[in-house]
Amino acid sequence: MKNIFLRIPTHTSKLILFAVILFGCKQEPILWKVDSTKQVITEYVDSKEEFSEFSKILESTGLSSLLAVRGPFTLFLPSNEQMTAYYAEKGVKSYSEFSESFLKDMALNHIIGIQIESGDIGLGAIRDVNALGDYIVTEFSGADIILNKKSKIIKRDILASNGVIHHINKVLDPVTKSVYEVLASNPSYSIFTQGLNRTNLKDTLNIITFPYGKKTARTRFTILAIADTTFNRFGITSINDLIAKYTNAPDSITYINNGFYRYMEYHCLANTYHLSDLKLNANLYPILSFDNNVSITVDNDYKINLNVLSNEYTPFVIEQSNNPGKNGTVHTISGLLPVIQPTPTTITWETTDHFDLKQGDYYTKYYARWFDGQNTFANIKWEGDYLLYYYKNHDAPVQVNWDCLSASGWWWVEVTTPKIMKGKYRITSYQWGGTDYSVYVDGVNTALIKGSDPTPGAVWAEVDWTKTERHKFKIVTLSPGLLFWDTIIFTPIK
Repeated sequence: MKNIFLRIPTHTSKLILFAVILFGCKQEPILWKVDSTKQVITEYVDSKEEFSEFSKILESTGLSSLLAVRGPFTLFLPSNEQMTAYYAEKGVKSYSEFSESFLKDMALNHIIGIQIESGDIGLGAIRDVNALGDYIVTEFSGADIILNKKSKIIKRDILASNGVIHHINKVLDPVTKSVYEVLASNPSYSIFTQGLNRTNLKDTLNIITFPYGKKTARTRFTILAIADTTFNRFGITSINDLIAKYTNAPDSITYINNGFYRYMEYHCLANTYHLSDLKLNANLYPILSFDNNVSITVDNDYKINLNVLSNEYTPFVIEQSNNPGKNGTVHTISGLLPVIQPTPTTITWETTDHFDLKQGDYYTKYYARWFDGQNTFANIKWEGDYLLYYYKNHDAPVQVNWDCLSASGWWWVEVTTPKIMKGKYRITSYQWGGTDYSVYVDGVNTALIKGSDPTPGAVWAEVDWTKTERHKFKIVTLSPGLLFWDTIIFTPIK
């Protein structure tokens, strides 16, 4: 039976039209009738002579119609002066000399499918991707907001009927380099770059997209890079010095259990974490293999692997961090960051945090319903009438990201987690509904939870795991009922 997607738009949802345009559909959108006295974004751009070049580009690429519909959108708008400077930088005299694909990518690079006002911008990156699927990194120079390390917002928060406009002083050039290429293009990181080469980690870090079903998926990485000057402080002046420090088997550094491979991989995280994505207090962030984690504590500084007894940690070099790559970000750190296994911290894992689930257009936008409990997802299995992806970005009791899984009637649902660091944990869950259910952890019945039990107070299990590995959690309803399952919480037992 086919899956059903219930399209319930919210004020932060991207328009279906927005996605249609991104994927190259030529269908003309139906323009939104404006009841407000404010202009829509297209009207604003068209009405100002100083933006006539960008207006022509929007019209040429078909994006003028996009910015005339309901939105909301954010547009970072360069003037004619900035466009002329950009043409000179690219060695052309007019936008007409660019290829059609490049011109459209350049224009899309300035558009975000939600409304982002200046007060929403912090140190790190804008919280949602732009129309190319890229994050725009953000930082401050005094009171000024800088985008992608180069472009300053010079006039903020011009409200339109369908979003907001910010004037910028430099065109946002599309990011094309992988995180590896960002490093390789900077000679200040030659030793670290050679380490990625020698271990073959560069092959992974160079991947930007890959085929996934009928569509293309994006990769996301974070590199904690070390400059040559930092290595030099520790007496390391060449790649051979670095290899010798971390392994006595230099001929096998492409093997995962080699000490040097482990050292280099420890600086490569398995998702994109801009400084704004790092959570307050201590949290764990998995490396590429998910076999280990880096601990980052955010309080009065950004502290990697903080030793709470000595207060020693590896710091970020803030002004040299948040470097944008097409598939992630590159931070600079001021220290060697040796491999350790950090102390376990509380992990709040979302039941919707699965790669295949996140590839759907519904993700963080609207409801979706599925009926095939064995073949829809790799790490979510169920029996029952259906499984629902529940999303509501306001007035919902969800704990994280406004979404969760839901089932109704007679059912069971089983999820497989990512690798959880070994250790002792008390396991609870955040869910709500009106049904009693049994809990199974790795096939063992560990608890009976009543619908009246507190959430997340009811204990599902206490475990002492001796390996860092994946785990299965299954809940089985004991009476017909409805349940919304948001998170599983792993609290270390000391």
